[in-house]
Amino acid sequence: MANSYYESPATQTPLLLDDDVVEAAVDYQGHPVLRSTTGGWRSASFIIGVEIAERVAYYGIASNLISYLTGPLGQSTATAAQNINVWDGTASLLTLLGAFLADSYLGRYRTIVVASLLYILGLGLLTLSALLPFLSASDCETTNQSTSCSSRLQELLFFFSIYLVAVGQGGHKPCVQAFGADQFDGQDPEECKAKSSFFNWWYFGICAGPLCTFSLLAYIQDNLSWGLGFGIPCIVMVLALSIFLLGTRTYRYSVKGDEESPFVRIGKVFVVSLRNWRTCSSAIASEEESRGILPHQSSEQFKFLNKALLAPDDLKGNGKVCTVVEVEEAKSILRLFPIWATCLAYAIVFAQFSTFFTKQGATMNRTIVPGFDIPPASLQTFISLATIIFIPIYDRIFVPMTRAYTRKPSGITMLQRIGTGMCLCAISMVVAALVEMTRLQTAKDYGLVDNPSATVPMSIWWLAPQYLLMGLADVFTMVGLQEFFYDQVPTELRSVGLALYLSIFGVGSFFSSFLISAIEKATSGMGQDSWFSNNLNRAHLDYFYWLLAGLSVVELAIFVYFAKSYIYNRRGTI
Repeated sequence: MANSYYESPATQTPLLLDDDVVEAAVDYQGHPVLRSTTGGWRSASFIIGVEIAERVAYYGIASNLISYLTGPLGQSTATAAQNINVWDGTASLLTLLGAFLADSYLGRYRTIVVASLLYILGLGLLTLSALLPFLSASDCETTNQSTSCSSRLQELLFFFSIYLVAVGQGGHKPCVQAFGADQFDGQDPEECKAKSSFFNWWYFGICAGPLCTFSLLAYIQDNLSWGLGFGIPCIVMVLALSIFLLGTRTYRYSVKGDEESPFVRIGKVFVVSLRNWRTCSSAIASEEESRGILPHQSSEQFKFLNKALLAPDDLKGNGKVCTVVEVEEAKSILRLFPIWATCLAYAIVFAQFSTFFTKQGATMNRTIVPGFDIPPASLQTFISLATIIFIPIYDRIFVPMTRAYTRKPSGITMLQRIGTGMCLCAISMVVAALVEMTRLQTAKDYGLVDNPSATVPMSIWWLAPQYLLMGLADVFTMVGLQEFFYDQVPTELRSVGLALYLSIFGVGSFFSSFLISAIEKATSGMGQDSWFSNNLNRAHLDYFYWLLAGLSVVELAIFVYFAKSYIYNRRGTI
């Protein structure tokens, strides 16, 4: 591995005066790297392969987790959905810790290796928990819908293992994508274009990989063995780590210089600004003029941070002032948070397809041929299918067409792309609400309201449009968010940038859990059925979907307001 990640450029072999040499990057031995023999799609293909395998492993357990919790572990629908949302939210928020460790201490390569080992350990323990023998029948718990014979040991081991998987994903997820994008030199025109395409094909790969997972593993878990269904993802993750290590000699490793940590630089700006909070605007203006700072849009935003250009009274003469570059870095981070916050409703909707969508499908007619019922979790393949079909269309047709009109390298701006996906997300919730209303009416018409175990005579394919719309929304919003948070942070914080993108879905999952809990308490009792009743024929998921549709519309309006005033960092129009 490249120990040189921790070395300053001065300690490296002098860079050759050759156009083929990539600046600010070294190989695994710490030597200058040539563009012709390292990085690019050559290395990115290994990294995309790793992420495909990791997504297969992750979705192999996450896509059908609600069936395991409401089945073998005997939890209610609402409790299971809350547990999944909290777990998924924790996994996404832990990416902030993983990214911090990668960008500040370990480096992306080492973080990926360590995180992968923890991931494999977690999946191994998860498999073991599913294989543990049940205790005696006296330990069984009977609920309205199912009888659970899970032992306390099995349950404790299960939750410990999935949270260990969450820790592994926290280090793996932000670093792999940032490491993949690092294989393209942004200073080279051709590689710069390739980097923009990388984010499209990255998402294509992580959707194409799990395509068969939803159907095959869900079938194994539902009909054969949960132990086998959890064991296969563990084997796949071992293969993922092996693939990643095979590419070690071809990777480009970023050189970490002797400059101050970006966390320290940005933190210092906020600290000095607070200490100068009484400074008058005329003093700031004088300091800007003395430094030759010309007024422009960026410096007009968050002007209170310009107070960091002055030394606090108690430190004058000690040189404790911030540079203009440091102030602008802090502003670039601060500008991200309105965009981050206005994407949370999208993340709340995103949390539903692996929980309530799946439970809906379990009540419907799933027969493909006599004797074979499609697993309800397998409909999640439509999200991947929509992504696989539309990303090549987006990259090869949509972008060139819009590029000719807008003169922007990526056709439309990143924020325009994100907003388009949000609009599609709102439409998908409207469709989901209408389909659920139809399902409830069908159950009523056939007298099945009080017979939850009976199959509602309505094909599961009615759910396909809402899945397809979510897949199409992901092509715009998910990929747009990845590129946006990678591009709009300081270079040294790109792992953290991608972790910020992932944290949207972490916080969104927690909000989803809180929302479910609050609605469950508000709508249950007093002789009425909860929106999330275990008997879905008496529940009102349609009301919940209408609520989410309304939140999505409000979110989109606020997002557009902030997007219009957003000032892009660096190449602005990408």
